[in-house]
Amino acid sequence: MLNEAERLRLLSPTERDLHRLLHEPGFPRWLEQIKAIGGCAHPIYLTGRTTTCDTATGNLLRHYDTTAEPGGRMPVRCRNRRETRCAPCSYLHAGDTFHLVRSGLLGGKGTPDRVQLHPRLFVTLTAPSFGPVHRASGSDGGYCRPRRQRTTCEHGRPVGCGLQHTDTDPAIGQPLCADCYDYPGHALWHASAGRLWNRYCHTLRRHLASAAGITQTRLREHATLSFTKVAEYQKRGAVHFHAVIRLDGPDGPASPPPLWATAELLTQAVQSAAASAHVRTPYSPATGERLLGWGEQLDVHPIRSDAFTESAVTDSAVAAYVAKYVSKSVGDAGGVDYRITEYASIRHAPVNAHLRALMATCWRLGGLRELDTLNLRAWTHTLGYRGHVLTKSRRYSTTYGALRTARADHQSGATGLPELPASAVTESVWRYVGSGHTLAEADFALGIAEDLAFSREIRRELRRGGWEDGV
Repeated sequence: MLNEAERLRLLSPTERDLHRLLHEPGFPRWLEQIKAIGGCAHPIYLTGRTTTCDTATGNLLRHYDTTAEPGGRMPVRCRNRRETRCAPCSYLHAGDTFHLVRSGLLGGKGTPDRVQLHPRLFVTLTAPSFGPVHRASGSDGGYCRPRRQRTTCEHGRPVGCGLQHTDTDPAIGQPLCADCYDYPGHALWHASAGRLWNRYCHTLRRHLASAAGITQTRLREHATLSFTKVAEYQKRGAVHFHAVIRLDGPDGPASPPPLWATAELLTQAVQSAAASAHVRTPYSPATGERLLGWGEQLDVHPIRSDAFTESAVTDSAVAAYVAKYVSKSVGDAGGVDYRITEYASIRHAPVNAHLRALMATCWRLGGLRELDTLNLRAWTHTLGYRGHVLTKSRRYSTTYGALRTARADHQSGATGLPELPASAVTESVWRYVGSGHTLAEADFALGIAEDLAFSREIRRELRRGGWEDGV
């Protein structure tokens, strides 16, 4: 008959870790902690304390330390926005993004309600073409790229494609001829996209002032521009931006815009600024000096109130659209979401030939001294794009920090506690002690996350009335 040690040796590593975890004296409390952070896939463990005292009386008002917690530590969320890394935290981040964008359209959370009356546009700015790629047939069922008079390119490959690609066809986004595709231009555009957006914002203000018949230096006396934008990767591996642009009065969202500030005038300025905003790349003998701008495809739509049910571009729809893409990354377009540290790893990356060629181009250009400022090697995994996924102007709406603080106060019950006196002083001492789960802990966290996601889906269906009574 086998003893306990021999039985454990016959178990798999996960089963042995599960046996250890279940026999830990602090397992019930650990389970409560993981439920409290929503089943985070890669929690951060901290040890320390927080103490609040009244300096006037010397009384202890609040105190918490991790001494009595399992392992003497406390888990907190990793807050990773990427769904591929942590689904629970990305869901929470997407929800915060929804409220951040929606409050800038409808008001609330510190933003005046009158922003609903201001001119607001939903704008999509795309990357230029770096060469023809295969594309989906779309709802019209048309062909990918009907043949032209010239049937082959200079490399002997067809310049057209007479197939009808479905949305899931792996050929979508692939160049018709990889030798004709401008890979250096693609990488350099990505590396310069952040500067191009900043230049676009300055150009937009200048064009808006010209349309209003005032000088750019006096625009702030009449109106201010507020915006938020999110970056999305297309199938071809190119980034494009979805932006919410709002026109406020001189004092921001609390003041009405001038009478000349209409959605039509703002639309004209958005379109003309997109056509004239350009940036230049550093000169290199290998690539020359390139003038970079936006692509020809530009979508501009006025944002309607949620009451306009016949319009797809409403306040809530736009907020949901932006929130959906903030949890995505290059991995969702077929790339990788980890850093490339050596050229050899590009060859083994689980990507298609097009993205592999683009990553190799970023690595090679990143080795040129004259292009050092673009940091292409550090951002090879994002195909050269080094900007934030979501940015916003200061006055657009609330902040992620304010939303997280409000949620933390609500979950801890701090909002129901008596207000602290002015003489109260809080001292906190925290230290990082580890991160992540063991094999068995990861299984428990995944189960908790799935249960919470299923519960949310049930509540969502109940609100829609999609579940029968008694089910």
